[in-house]
Amino acid sequence: MAQARKIGMYLLLIFVGYTIIHSPTRAAELVQSGFEGVSEAAKSIGDFMTGLIN
Repeated sequence: MAQARKIGMYLLLIFVGYTIIHSPTRAAELVQSGFEGVSEAAKSIGDFMTGLIN
């Protein structure tokens, strides 16, 4: 199981490296989209917690 996980991580790193080299603009868009999603999730959790307090 550990070896399969290690192979999966290597494949993921190879894919990410290929994507960055092949299409850096698209890779930047994907990273920005991911950060926006995390930001929205954090904002939603903050709004939820504020709603619980009030």
